[in-house]
Amino acid sequence: MATPAKKTAQRQGFKTGEFIVYPAHGVGQITAIEDQEVAGLKLELLVINFEKDKMTLRVPVAKIASVGMRKLADAPTVKKALETVRGRARVKRTMWSRRAQEYEAKINSGDLIAIAEVVRDLYRSDSQPEQSYSERQLYEAALDRMAREIQAVNRSSETEAIRQIEQNLAKAPKRGGKAEESAEAEASSEDGDDVEQEEAA
Repeated sequence: MATPAKKTAQRQGFKTGEFIVYPAHGVGQITAIEDQEVAGLKLELLVINFEKDKMTLRVPVAKIASVGMRKLADAPTVKKALETVRGRARVKRTMWSRRAQEYEAKINSGDLIAIAEVVRDLYRSDSQPEQSYSERQLYEAALDRMAREIQAVNRSSETEAIRQIEQNLAKAPKRGGKAEESAEAEASSEDGDDVEQEEAA
């Protein structure tokens, strides 16, 4: 007897055909659920396709939770992420290498709000000084992740999603004002303990 086609097979609440977020790679689509035998053990694998990166990943069903894979954000979370990019940039006065690590960790957390914070903090309008190469790279990585998720949630094009984010960025308070300088000073004084410990180490 032929096995029934697994058209909408489902495992742990994830089903074939749906878009998901895989923290290290962003938005992907579950294309199949496969059974494979590895070293005498039967494994159930979710086959995830990342179209933009031209990459396919096979994730064991048992590892879904530990890799942090999740469903797409809901509409209220997308709304909150867009409100986040409209906020005032919070830039700590720590060394760039350390901030870059923090930004990278946020991007790879798969958390849409954390990614929106990176977009907000690294955004530069035309009237502002140019970004460094590494800042630009991180900004584009965060913008790309955020746009791809909004695109999947809204079933829009990536261009529309980017436009939506950029329209919200344009509403953010102007950078470099007195209020921001004092906010930055506060942030750096909160961060001061860490800096001292690092130097002492």
